[in-house]
Amino acid sequence: MKILKTVLVIVGLILVAIGLYNAFVPQQVVDIGPLEVSAKEGLSNQTIAMIALGVLALIAGAFMRPRS
Repeated sequence: MKILKTVLVIVGLILVAIGLYNAFVPQQVVDIGPLEVSAKEGLSNQTIAMIALGVLALIAGAFMRPRS
């Protein structure tokens, strides 16, 4: 049970970090000579779902009780 709790916490942290990275770091689209175009998607449905799943995994890992 301790291994599952640790895995849930690690996966939760990774999902939240990737979701926040995708939400706030602009992705470079085109770089041609002096012209540079970048796009920032912001909070898309996929980003929100990734952050939500990460938070749920963190909560599940934090409140998991050992079997008696």
